[in-house]
Amino acid sequence: MKPMTTAVGTTKLAAYPATLVRELDDTHRAAALSHFLALEADDRHLRFGSPTSDAIIERYVANLNFNRDALFGVFNDALDLVGIAHLAYVPSANDGTRSAEFGVSVLHDDRHRGLGAALLARAAVHARNTHIDTLFVHCLAKNKAMMHLAHKLGMRVEFAYGDADAYLILPPANAQSILHEASQEHMADLDYALKANLKQSKQIWRWFYGMQSQS
Repeated sequence: MKPMTTAVGTTKLAAYPATLVRELDDTHRAAALSHFLALEADDRHLRFGSPTSDAIIERYVANLNFNRDALFGVFNDALDLVGIAHLAYVPSANDGTRSAEFGVSVLHDDRHRGLGAALLARAAVHARNTHIDTLFVHCLAKNKAMMHLAHKLGMRVEFAYGDADAYLILPPANAQSILHEASQEHMADLDYALKANLKQSKQIWRWFYGMQSQS
């Protein structure tokens, strides 16, 4: 299936800056595992395209390559990963074009807050700045949440044999896109640091009051 050759949806993607999305690294592997294991059976099916056991998820997370691909996450105040996006880079095509596949999951209690759109926006900017021409999503056609997101952001969607492919053609990187990503990452890092400090302070106070109650 050949994607469109015109850039679509990029202005709509820029409309989701409110949620702070942080790029993940190998130190977040355990948090990523906790996120995927927390997904219910139906959500695992939609995310991975088939029924997915704990063992399959553990193998998937163990094989994540943070140097080859890019992963992004949304953290709550307890520093739990409530949303994760995986941007998997595909080898260049014969004509030199480069593409990347986008996958996303959001925990049940954190949906309907625009986290999926924010993760897609963050991944699209990163893909653009790393010279990706086409961002695509492959999922089950019954994945209504992903299909809604794809249509909402102007992606081209094609259906075949119960599966769906959505495409977004990305314009070349420029100074604005690079600065935008840098500022988003900086704000996400600050937000993460503040949440980490707050979490640590709460742990210290709980320990302190626990000691006081025992004395």
